[in-house]
Amino acid sequence: MKAAKNKRVVVIGSGFAGLSAACNLAKEGFEVTILEKNSVPGGRARKFEAQGFMFDMGPSWYWMPDVFEAFFEKFGKKVSDYYGLHRLDPSYQVIFSKGDKLKMPASMPALEAMFESIEAGSSMNLRKFLKEAAYKYQVGMGVFVRKPSKSIMEFVDWRVISSLFRLDMFKPMSKHVRSLFKDERLRKILEFPVLFLGATPEKTPALYSLMNHADLSLGTWYPMGGMYQIVDAMVQLAIELGVKIELNQEVVQVDSEAGVATKATTSDGTTYQADFFVGAADYHHIETSLLKTTDKNYSDQYWEGRTMAPSCLLWYLGINKKLEGLLHHNLFFDEDLKQHATEIYEQPKWPEKPLFYVCAPSVTDASVAPEGSENLFVLMPVAPGLKDTSEVRARYFNLIMDRLEKLTNQSIRTHIVFQRSYAHADFVADYHAFKGNAYGLANTLMQTAFLKPSLKNKRLRNFWYTGQLTVPGPGVPPAIISGQVVAEEILKSSPN
Repeated sequence: MKAAKNKRVVVIGSGFAGLSAACNLAKEGFEVTILEKNSVPGGRARKFEAQGFMFDMGPSWYWMPDVFEAFFEKFGKKVSDYYGLHRLDPSYQVIFSKGDKLKMPASMPALEAMFESIEAGSSMNLRKFLKEAAYKYQVGMGVFVRKPSKSIMEFVDWRVISSLFRLDMFKPMSKHVRSLFKDERLRKILEFPVLFLGATPEKTPALYSLMNHADLSLGTWYPMGGMYQIVDAMVQLAIELGVKIELNQEVVQVDSEAGVATKATTSDGTTYQADFFVGAADYHHIETSLLKTTDKNYSDQYWEGRTMAPSCLLWYLGINKKLEGLLHHNLFFDEDLKQHATEIYEQPKWPEKPLFYVCAPSVTDASVAPEGSENLFVLMPVAPGLKDTSEVRARYFNLIMDRLEKLTNQSIRTHIVFQRSYAHADFVADYHAFKGNAYGLANTLMQTAFLKPSLKNKRLRNFWYTGQLTVPGPGVPPAIISGQVVAEEILKSSPN
C-alpha cells in the first residue's frame, strides 16, 4: 500500500544503502531527496578517470548476484536492463610463491578435481563443506539479514533457535575449516573471504562459511564497464522513481524538536525539511557531529569499544603495457596469513610482511584502460586507526611492488604512467569513516544482529540509520539489503 502523499524523506549519503533506501521509499509514494557530500554519487563505490583509465574506487568483487537481481525485480526491472554481467573463469588466482599458484575454476567438477589433486579425499569434504555453506546462505541471507534486529525477541522462534547450532554460530571458522582440510593452501583459500569481516578466522563464527557458498558456488562476476555500473543503475532507477539527488551537499547539522528531527542543514547553509530522515553516511559521524548530544544513540565510550573491520592502503595504477601472469582477481599469499591477521586484529600496527590483492579489470574489460595498457587496483588490508603518512605509503608501495615484480617476473614500476594512493586519511576526508575504516563494523559474534548499532534512533521518532555500521553489516549486497530493511521500517511507522 502506498504511503500518504507528500511525506518527505531526506537520505544522508548516496552509497548502496542510501540509494537502496531511497528507491524503496520512492516506490511507496514518499518524496525522497538524497544529500551527498561528494561530487558524484556512490559513496565508497565511486569512480574516477585519469589519462584514459577508469578506476573503480571501492568494491571490486561482485558476489551474491541473486541479491542484485532481487533488488531490481522489486521495481519490475532486471540487472540486464542496466548492465551486462560476465562470470569470471577462473574466478581468481591465489599466488603462494613464484612457482606455486592456484587458479580457482568456476565449474564445480573442475574445482573438486583441483582440491582432490592437492589433498586426497578433499573433494568429498569440499562437497560437504559447501552443502553446509549453502544452508547457511539460505538462512543467513534469506532470513537473518532481513530482520531489523531491533530486539532479541525477533529471534525467539524455535525454528531460528534450533538452527543456531546447525548454522555454527558458536564454532570458529578456523576450527570448521581445519576439521575438514589438512593442506594449508586449501585452508587459506577457504578462510580468506572472512578476513574482511573484522576478525581472524579463529574468532569469526563458522556461520560465515556462507561466504564460501557465495564465492565458490554462486561464482565471481563482473559488470562490464566496471563496478560503478551498479551505482549508475541504481541512480537511474532512483531518478525514474522521482528521487532528487543533490550532490556537493554535505550535511553539517540535523535539528530536532520534541523528539523529532525537523531539518538537515548543509555546509552552504541550505536547509532541507522532511518528515523522515535516513542516515546513510557514517553512523559514528552522524552521532558525534550532526546530532545534538541529547539525540545520540551511543556514547563515545561505546564507539571506542566497537571492533572495526579493516582499513586498507590502496593504489590505483595505470600501466602503459600489458602484464603477464595476472587474472582479473589475484590474491598474494606469499607471506604468513596468521601474522598479517594478528597485525590487523589482535595487535594493530602497520604490518611487517603484508599479504595483498591485485585487481586487473582490464584483463576482462578493455574499456577501462587505453589500448595496450593495464588498469591495476592494489589493496593491502591494514588495521583501522593507524597513523597514515606519505612516508608510510611510499615505503609500502616499494615493498609491494618489489614482491609483485618478483612473483610475476616482470618490470612494472618503470611502466607506471598514473599513480594514486588512498588510505585512512582519505577515508576520513571523503566519508568521515570512523578510524579510517574501509569495511565498517566487524562481524564478530558480539556484534551480530541485535548486538549491532540499532538502525532506529532511540530518541528521535523519525530518524533511522542504514549501511555498514548497522544491520546487517558490511559488503555491497548487505548494504543494499540494509536500505530495504530501513525503508520497510519507515513504511510501517508512517500512517497511510
